[in-house]
Amino acid sequence: MRDITEFKCPSCGGRMEFDPALQKMKCPFCDSVFDLPKEQPSQEAAEAISGEETVFQQGEEQLELQAEGWAAGEDANMRIYGCKSCGAQIIAEATTGATSCPYCGNVVVMQGQFSGDLRPDLVIPFRISKEQAIEQFKKHINSQKYVPDVFSAQGHPEEIKGVYVPFWLFSADAKADMTFDAQQINSWSDSEYEYTETEYYRLRRAGTIRMENVPVDGSSKMEDELSESIEPYDASAAVPFTTAYLAGYLADRYDVDYTACKPRAQERMRQTAEQSMRASISNYVAVTTAESHLTWDKAEVRYALYPVWMLSTTWEGKPHLFAMNGQTGKFVGNLPLDKKKFSRARIKFGFAFTALMFVLILILGVSGSYL
Repeated sequence: MRDITEFKCPSCGGRMEFDPALQKMKCPFCDSVFDLPKEQPSQEAAEAISGEETVFQQGEEQLELQAEGWAAGEDANMRIYGCKSCGAQIIAEATTGATSCPYCGNVVVMQGQFSGDLRPDLVIPFRISKEQAIEQFKKHINSQKYVPDVFSAQGHPEEIKGVYVPFWLFSADAKADMTFDAQQINSWSDSEYEYTETEYYRLRRAGTIRMENVPVDGSSKMEDELSESIEPYDASAAVPFTTAYLAGYLADRYDVDYTACKPRAQERMRQTAEQSMRASISNYVAVTTAESHLTWDKAEVRYALYPVWMLSTTWEGKPHLFAMNGQTGKFVGNLPLDKKKFSRARIKFGFAFTALMFVLILILGVSGSYL
């Protein structure tokens, strides 16, 4: 099993990196391109990780973990880098030395050799290059009216980092039982009166929906709202994990166990099931959810790494975090507000509105004088 520091260019000896556009290994020094190395565990490693699949009892429901341990020697040259500011733990090559935290921008330093975690089952490789991510970031900044002029200069978009964020992927037969309150309204009139009749109904929908690869991020530093806002990912593009995909990128170490993520996964499944069942209700108005229950069967969870371009920057002492889906390019981030720009815009709008009303009054006054 090869580790990520062994991917040296056969042509010049430089360290190769995974290229998102080519989906191959590329040497940044001589531009040589090679296919990803085939990784097969040795007989000893295969025996070491066999039998790792476990079934965990969760009340009346079972959750089957598909992830396995790392093969012998596979993680030998992977290191943990810790951020003393926000506590994030980043996995990177031993030769990284020091880099900045993708979540808060502060320097992270090597803490020790990586070990003990589950090995990812799947990885979605980066499709968006760093150059594309920087260009998208600049376009986003320039499209905002009330962003401070100096922010783009201080944002340092060239410091954007490619990070593989840990996700737990839940699949299950979701058994939903839901009731809805709905109304039907009929109106008519005769020569004297207008009538309105309102009928009230309690509707029930129940069924089983197979849900595949519902993602819940396994990082406490990656807010659920942020990770979900850059969805969706195309899980069908996920490939079996090999360490080659990490070359040239960082990986966030999961610190939220899959069992702790189970309630979030079930809630996401419940919301999806509710939306599906509400869509089956027609010819009613004012449909509201009365009760909503969901259990799951044949549930399993897999561990995956999803690509995210991240930029953390500070403006006027406040942190601002930007994230981009490394597969689709979807971009989100909290931008600072230039209060002076916003106030000037409000004043201009106020003057324009006052002038418009004055003109309308004049027009109406002149028109009225001819009536």
